Amino acid sequence: MITAIGDIMREAHRRGWITTRDGNISLRRRASRLMYITPSGYRKTIIHPEHMIKIEFAESGLIIPKGTKPSGELDMHYYLLREAIGTRAVVHLHPTNIVAAMYAGWDLQKIAADFPEVSRYTKVGPSVPVLPATSNKLATATYSHLKGQESTYLEFDIVGQASHGVCSVGSNPWDAFEHIERLEHICEIVLKSGVKSYNRRIF
Repeated sequence: MITAIGDIMREAHRRGWITTRDGNISLRRRASRLMYITPSGYRKTIIHPEHMIKIEFAESGLIIPKGTKPSGELDMHYYLLREAIGTRAVVHLHPTNIVAAMYAGWDLQKIAADFPEVSRYTKVGPSVPVLPATSNKLATATYSHLKGQESTYLEFDIVGQASHGVCSVGSNPWDAFEHIERLEHICEIVLKSGVKSYNRRIF
């Protein structure tokens, strides 16, 4: 699964969903005290397992190895992985059509409900409003929107982050990637349809 992280980053770059140093992915295996996360600012097209940073979960928070620089979105990954019971991956990318659809005023949950190829397999949560990248506010809001009303488990698989990107979770990195892929595909269809959004931008 660690190898898959680099493969996904290269595929995301090939599709134009990130520029060379964008995006971040993390993974926590079942019953493990370790989080694997991509380094900050590293060229994602050449990332491999040996480049991943191993961070330990402790009662006091996270133990980050000295001399390492994990992703600037570390807080977001921490919130989404700290309560994981089984293996969980978190993928944060900047897919062009999803970001464009949000900017144009589309409600991603409403779009997903109209297309069964998304709604059958992917639960889309309410989009996160515009918040500073790498901020704790963005991390907290993303966690809250994925969690929904549930007190124990995440209710949704993916949420949009207005003027920024998406955050997706899955039982492995490729499952999380596929949630993004499905939503990106239907956002492209909606944008190409020429239909104006039925929910104007509120961010």
